[in-house]
This record gives sequence, structure tokens and C-alpha cells, in this order.
Amino acid sequence: MKKTTLSLSVLMLICCLFSSVKAQEKRQEFYQLKIYSFETKEQLQRTEDFFKNAYLPALAEIGINEVGVFKPREESKDDSLKQIYILLPFNSLEQWVNLEKNLAENKNYRQNGREYLESSHNNRPYLRFQSIILKAFKDHPVVQTPSFESPRKERVYELRSYQSPTGKYFRNKLEMFNKGGEVKLFDKLGFNAVFYGEVISGPAMPNLMYMTTFSNSDSREQHWQNFSDAPEWKELSAKKEYADNVSHIDITFLYPTEYSAY
Repeated sequence: MKKTTLSLSVLMLICCLFSSVKAQEKRQEFYQLKIYSFETKEQLQRTEDFFKNAYLPALAEIGINEVGVFKPREESKDDSLKQIYILLPFNSLEQWVNLEKNLAENKNYRQNGREYLESSHNNRPYLRFQSIILKAFKDHPVVQTPSFESPRKERVYELRSYQSPTGKYFRNKLEMFNKGGEVKLFDKLGFNAVFYGEVISGPAMPNLMYMTTFSNSDSREQHWQNFSDAPEWKELSAKKEYADNVSHIDITFLYPTEYSAY
């Protein structure tokens, strides 16, 4: 009897572990994309110092490691407006909600980031920052970090935002990416996507955003040519059921900073 009971216990443990693995496979991350704008180079430098010396180390301590930090490439940058894009992945919305509380309790974070955190009203370290919250697509549930040997400033990280005319058309575009096979085609053609996400809170809705990455500009041009020529895309884009589901597209070309995780 004891042997049978033990065997059942082991079987139940295996089933629980299997269920846990399957749940993790289905888990969809959440993302916060923060876009900082600066008036001066001094502001930008203070914020970068804060990221490197306080913010990113503190995030790593609470298990948020795959943080991407990017700057606009020349072809998409207005020289009068300096910016930094930072992408934070979260296991859940609860982890995001508790982030500021957890950071505030970190002594090293408060000490190393003191100059930035306690900036006066007339010596602020940025002009403004924008925050966008996203939920990962089912077909790309977690961040995938690319690996390139090219210099970071040569890399092209393409951030796209697709706005839809209404919520109905937005859901249709989400279906096109997932069930329709658009994500699978990007994967097949080696677009090295970091994330795909539906915006659940942001300044322009309804919309979705995603980031594909390339070793350099030539690689980016070739990949998009391959996409346009792909029979799968020609068939998918010709389907009437997916017509008119995007009303506006924003494209921003970025490159990863030296202290970005990827």
C-alpha cells in the first residue's frame, strides 16, 4: 500500500510540474515602453547615468533583466528633440504595479540614483516621458533577444505602431498577426522580432506595436523585400476579411545603447 501511495504521489508531482511548464509556455508578458524626451545633452547624460548606475541594476535585483534601451537613428531623429526608448518586460501586471514600491525599498537604488531622483524643479533630468503598456501576442508571448556581431550603432531596430480605425478593426488586425500567420511569416524570414504587443494603455489607441531587428540597413531592406515578395504575404494581404484594418502606421528606427541588454 505504501508503495502504491508513493507512486501516486510521484505521478501527481510530475503532473503538477507538467502543468506548470505548460502554463509558463502560455504565459503572455506585459511590457512598458517609456519614451524620454530631453531639451539638453546634459539632461540626456544625467538620465543615462541614472539608468546605468541605479535603475537597471535595481531592476535586475527584482528579476527584470531583459531591458532594452535604445536611441533614434539619424534617419528617424529630429536633432532638436533628443530621446531614449526603454522597454521593460513584466511577468504580470501586478509586477508592473508594484515596481515603484519595490524600487523605493531598494537602498542602493536610492543612494546611487539620488542626484536624479531628487532633482529640483528647475534642474530636471528630462523634459517629459511617455509610458505605453502592452500585452504580448499569443504567438510571441515573451521577449526574444537578438544576437548580432555588428557594431551597435549599425544595427537597425525597427519599432512599428499600427493604429486601427475602430476596436473591431483592431481585433481583426490582431487576428491577422496571430491566427492569420503574419507573426509566423516574420519568424520564417528571420526578422528577429523582440516583441509584438497590443497596446492596453497609451496615447494612441486602438493600436499594436512590435519591434523587428536587423544587423544593418542593408539587411533590413533585404528582409522587407523578401517579406513583400513572399507568397504567404501576398495571399494574406489579399484576403478581404483583413481589409482596412490599419489606418495609420508610425515607424521609428532605433539602435541599442552600449548598456542595453540586447
